[in-house]
Amino acid sequence: MVDTLGDELGGVRGGVRGDDRGDDRGDAYELTVVMPCLNEARTVGACIEQARAMLASSGIRGEIVIGDNGSTDGSQDIARAAGARVVDVPERGYGAALLGAIEAARAPFIIMGDADMSYDFGHAPRFVEALKEGNDLVMGNRFRGGIDPGAMPVLHRHLGNPVLTGLGRLFFGAPVGDFHCGLRAFRKSAIDGLALACTGMEFASEMVVKATLAGLRIAEVPTTLHKDGRDRPPHLRTWRDGWRHLRFLLCYSPRWAFLYPGFLCGLLGALLMAWVLPGPRTVAGVEFDIHTLVYGGGLVLVGAQGVFFAVLSKIFATTAGLLPTPPTLHRLFRHLTLETGMVAGLLLVVAGIVGSVLAVYGWVETGLGPYNPGHAMRLVVPSVVALALGAQTIFSSLFLSLLGMPRR
Repeated sequence: MVDTLGDELGGVRGGVRGDDRGDDRGDAYELTVVMPCLNEARTVGACIEQARAMLASSGIRGEIVIGDNGSTDGSQDIARAAGARVVDVPERGYGAALLGAIEAARAPFIIMGDADMSYDFGHAPRFVEALKEGNDLVMGNRFRGGIDPGAMPVLHRHLGNPVLTGLGRLFFGAPVGDFHCGLRAFRKSAIDGLALACTGMEFASEMVVKATLAGLRIAEVPTTLHKDGRDRPPHLRTWRDGWRHLRFLLCYSPRWAFLYPGFLCGLLGALLMAWVLPGPRTVAGVEFDIHTLVYGGGLVLVGAQGVFFAVLSKIFATTAGLLPTPPTLHRLFRHLTLETGMVAGLLLVVAGIVGSVLAVYGWVETGLGPYNPGHAMRLVVPSVVALALGAQTIFSSLFLSLLGMPRR
């Protein structure tokens, strides 16, 4: 499958081809305006002119770089004629086009925005001012600045953006009220250090998430969103790209994807097992017996697997460089050693074997004939859960030890 997270994190695989990668004036630039472009002949020229007017009126020395994603409508020629540099980015995708343009930028400050006239590049000075105040990433906030009627689909405005922004704030503590605003500015050195790699629309989330996890200074300024000037449907696909953003947030937050659901699931299962283990329980005329015990055991196993996944995925993400190394990682490895996991797993296995032996002994006492299930299952289910949980603990400890091996 082409559309996998591994592909999306693979970077701009096709490389970057620029018609003007730099000159001896590059060090004098203060700001680079970058725009992704795919068949924007109708609006790219006007966006460049607006950006040029902003540079002239503000006195900011800057350049304009277009990351072209393989336009077939002559957008490249229009952009060059309007005074922009064009960087050809073969790898398709919103993030790929921006990564190519950012790579070619020659100024320490960069502001990015779409080439469809939906954003006002005249607001760039307020972003630059926030960067000069010491911030590393300055996000635009369309909800504070104003959204023109028809500029944002109702579903995006009242469901998609608020939900994804809320999850981003909850999962990562990002101080951002508009996660997906396309007009944002940043220090090139700071963002280069994040190793951004998503090539699709989730690039917008990746930048905010990684900047937050890396402890960069993030600020917001109000900006506006206008109805775009396209004469065709937008490249954004509501459900596909919304899911890709959500998937990215979950993949970068093992706590919310695995740990919290796993812990709650395991806790619920353990409580159910403890409740019915002594005997049947009746609530409002409904009897809960060994069937509830079986489901409780299943919940314990699923919950334990979620917790194991949380630890393993966190270690993998940090050792692979996908997430910054938390200060608690070394303390974690001091306590969660292979030996500790093996001992805990073996103790669970021994407990499961003892329970199984007692269950078999009770069966032998009946002459290996019919065995009261109400009594037998109260030994068998916990024993099976202990055996499976012990095996999971041992295997996960081995895998954790492998992931945590020192490497150059």
